[in-house]
Amino acid sequence: MAKVAFIGLGTMGFHMAGHLACEGHQVCVYNRSPAKVELWCDEFAGDGAATPREAAQGAELVMTCVGNDDDLRSVVLGADGAFAGMAAGSVLVDHTTASASVARELGVLAAERELGFLDAPMSGGQAGAESGMLTVMVGGEQAFYDRAAPVIESYAKMVRLMGPIGSGQLTKMVNQICVGGLLQALAEALHFAQCAGLDAQGAMEVISQGAAQSWQLEHRHQTMLEGKFDFGFAVDWMRKDFSIVLDEASRNGAQLPVTALVDQFYAEVQAMGGGRWDTSSLITRLKPAS
Repeated sequence: MAKVAFIGLGTMGFHMAGHLACEGHQVCVYNRSPAKVELWCDEFAGDGAATPREAAQGAELVMTCVGNDDDLRSVVLGADGAFAGMAAGSVLVDHTTASASVARELGVLAAERELGFLDAPMSGGQAGAESGMLTVMVGGEQAFYDRAAPVIESYAKMVRLMGPIGSGQLTKMVNQICVGGLLQALAEALHFAQCAGLDAQGAMEVISQGAAQSWQLEHRHQTMLEGKFDFGFAVDWMRKDFSIVLDEASRNGAQLPVTALVDQFYAEVQAMGGGRWDTSSLITRLKPAS
């Protein structure tokens, strides 16, 4: 069992930290909102801290799961940041979906302090966090990965080292490119089926047994047909992720015309008031069959 700090008790982090406590790890949590810390401590066995530095003191592993690059820097750097409280030899595991550049930046700063650093974004959403069935893609050194992986497995069904620091974030970008394209294709397929007078539900049941099968088709087609989007991974979050993807593509020369187009479609959903809707809400842009 490890002594672990978990920084960021949002939609994902609250449950991830909970799995660590339930597995028997010694957990100290921090969140920008103290009320969330109190709520977590009421539900799980563990301690709360007033600052990231305090949470990280004495921890072998420090997990972070916050909103974006700037949020990550705010909880890691500075006099009250996690780095300030970490002892030499301890490892920071960042689960934020952030840029590869901030991962590399923090990796350098960690090494200067004789700390380990892993960028470890996730796929699986809130349901995966609640069930402990996340997929975690990791960038960093093998030795640090070997220490962290058994602990990460408390809330993950799949953990894999993808390469040096930044590789985890790059792999998450690959994931988001696929998800956005699949959801747009599914929205168009359902729209087409309705316009053609087909039983759209039946069509999905049939094609899900063939080459068109995907997680998105299996888990989202019914709620898309019902117009239910008050759950899941928010459009605002996907646009944040797409901005990271498109910025990285501008640097590495990747051509992402479909991703750029889907990003524009998500901007339209935001303009409709759907910023907090699930990403499957792309179908709301398409006019129903007359």
